[in-house]
Amino acid sequence: MTTTLRPTGPEEPLPDAGRLRRWRVLANGREVGRVVTSARLGIGRIEALEITEGLRRGRGTVAALAAEEVLRGWDCRRAEVGVPADAPAAHALALALGYTEASHHLVKRLAEPPAVRTDLTTRPVEAADFRDWLDSINVAYRGQLLRIGLTEQQADAKVAADDARLLPQAHATPGMAMRLLLAPGAAEPVGSVWVSYENGRLPPDDRPLGWVMNVEVEPGRRGQGYGRELMLIAERLCLAAGTHDLGLNVYTGNESARRLYDSLGYRLTRRQFGKAL
Repeated sequence: MTTTLRPTGPEEPLPDAGRLRRWRVLANGREVGRVVTSARLGIGRIEALEITEGLRRGRGTVAALAAEEVLRGWDCRRAEVGVPADAPAAHALALALGYTEASHHLVKRLAEPPAVRTDLTTRPVEAADFRDWLDSINVAYRGQLLRIGLTEQQADAKVAADDARLLPQAHATPGMAMRLLLAPGAAEPVGSVWVSYENGRLPPDDRPLGWVMNVEVEPGRRGQGYGRELMLIAERLCLAAGTHDLGLNVYTGNESARRLYDSLGYRLTRRQFGKAL
């Protein structure tokens, strides 16, 4: 039995010269599922893969491998896929195909504004701070892109494109909040947090999902509770903006951060997998 992909229509353009295409999964010419592939700046994604007929016949494996070939043809150096936390079969398939867990998406339903430490204060990232603040974030971000297989040129292009897409008005971009954390006796901020008030929607009632875009404590200031305080600040910012769900991404090797998020009540909703092509 031959399993193949056939496009349902033309490619759809995405920002930053990205592309997306929808496919039918065919078994001997009969539709048995669907696949959606996308690519942007050297990173490809299998956005969706569903087998509707003939489960346990290897069709999902063949469809995923065919999707990877599409991504290779689009000059992607890495394939990524997100798997819901409650989808053990999809989790097993990703591992069987050589994907490794790269990060986890965590979400928390917010209720009352949390209390914050009275010995600490915050202030917004302002024009004079913005470039140094963003450059510091991008050093770590670019390093992560290089570690997952992008070339230096691709990493630089993705950093620049993401900055332009996410922060078109720099520190004054609507829907974003950037705060510096100040501690008594410290000449410089001890950390910062960047929050988006809406980064997608949550089913079933289509609630807005806030997102912690970045949270960072200065290396010499870690272990003093500043990371927890920054997360509580993020929660208060979202609630003040009318957003009652807050999510974040944590890399699988960052155990200290994961312990913090678990202690604050965040729950795993999605596993992110990656594979070099």
